Order: sequence, then structure tokens, then C-alpha cells
Amino acid sequence: MESEFLVKKAQKGDGEAFIQLVRQYELILYRTAKRLGLTDEDIADLLQETVLTAFEKIGTLKEVKYFNTWLCRILLNNCYRFMKQHKQVVPLDSETLNALAHQDNLSIELDDALNSLDENYRIALTLYYVSGLTTKEISEFLHEPEGTIKSRISRAKQHLKNNYYVEEAQPQ
Repeated sequence: MESEFLVKKAQKGDGEAFIQLVRQYELILYRTAKRLGLTDEDIADLLQETVLTAFEKIGTLKEVKYFNTWLCRILLNNCYRFMKQHKQVVPLDSETLNALAHQDNLSIELDDALNSLDENYRIALTLYYVSGLTTKEISEFLHEPEGTIKSRISRAKQHLKNNYYVEEAQPQ
């Protein structure tokens, strides 16, 4: 509820309320972009662009309870446009992940698991589980049928179950 109050204040022009809102979501935004395979330098630029766009357009947000989804959508649109323009996805390596002080072992393991996936599967899982978008929202965002998105999520989970986590299940 506090977030909704801050959104309403920000929509009325309260810059400090907007800053407080962004601080609540900056780690989620960073991790979302990082899991898409972008470099820290590119992420910094994309986050700055996202915050600026959100600040300029916060008045267009109709449902204050969807601020998180709205902000993530702006970031994802920026990331998607950037990735399309540069036609490259930089894979995460363990050295980069270990350098991130806020990452714990579980998060590093998740990053490694996501990086074992095909790009389409990784993006679908990231948008669904990390960003919290619905399959319908992902479908609209990626301009692909919802059934395709559901299939990718299902196949990605199966791939992780069969290939990534198989070592842990085998007796030593």
C-alpha cells in the first residue's frame, strides 16, 4: 500500500516520492536486465533511460497497483530494443556474477541455469519468474502467441530439470 501512495504522490509531481519508488525496484530491474545477458555498462544506460522515461510518463499510468509491472515493461522494452539494435546477447560468466556483491549462491546458480537455456527460453522464463509478467503480457510484449510463450516456459523448465539439475540427482 505504501508503494501505491508513493505512486500517487509521484503522479502529482513529487520527485522524492518517485525516487523512493525507483529505489524499491532498482535491484529487480537490474537483475532482470542482467538475466537477459546484458553487460553492466549497458544495464546502467538502460536503467537510466528507463527511469527517465518512467518519470516523464508516470502520469499515463492508469492503475497505480501495477507500477512494478509498468516499470518492468519500460525496462524490457528498452532492453528488447537495445538487443535488437545490437543483435548480440552477451552471456553471463561466473567471474562477472561472482563480482556482484549482492548476488548470493542461489542467485548465481539461477543465473547459471538460465544461461544454459536457448535465448528464447531464457527470455520467457526471466519475464515470467523474475519480472512477474503473465504469459499474456509476455505474449503482447514479444508479439508472439500466448501458446508459444507457455510452451517455451514449459520446455525451459523441462530442459532445466533434465539437463541442468541432473547432476544433483545422480548418486556420487
